[in-house]
Amino acid sequence: MTLRPNFWQEIPLAKMNAEEWEALCDGCGKCCLNKIEDADTGEVFLTRVACRLLDDQTCQCGQYEIRKRIVPECIVLKPETIDKHAYWMPQTCAYRLLHQGKPLPHWHPLLTGDPQSVHDAGVSVRGFTVPEFEVDEDEWEGHIIEEPIGDS
Repeated sequence: MTLRPNFWQEIPLAKMNAEEWEALCDGCGKCCLNKIEDADTGEVFLTRVACRLLDDQTCQCGQYEIRKRIVPECIVLKPETIDKHAYWMPQTCAYRLLHQGKPLPHWHPLLTGDPQSVHDAGVSVRGFTVPEFEVDEDEWEGHIIEEPIGDS
């Protein structure tokens, strides 16, 4: 199946097929960063601490199809769960932006035609992370990063 140009502007998230849904991912890897949620305010903070499955050079999950079995706390974002989980996604995430009625960033691969554009814009986590097995969970606060990263 070939994606229609600008499909994300015409098709609501809830009506996208699997190919359209997956194409929205910009490949930044930020969704695979461990997060801290403030219990009082609900504010979510990204850390540089990456999920054990993230390859920080490709910014892809090393076990994407079975990630939930390996990392039970992994959030598998789907059209039917976007309302519940959009706040947990990075500020530059296409799923979050479209859910909020905002446009895709100028560097998004669907706009540039180049999957490298997310890395060229400095928005991905390539070479930026520390593996979660090297940092105790009680030390994650020391690895909080400002969002958004890069040129958004």
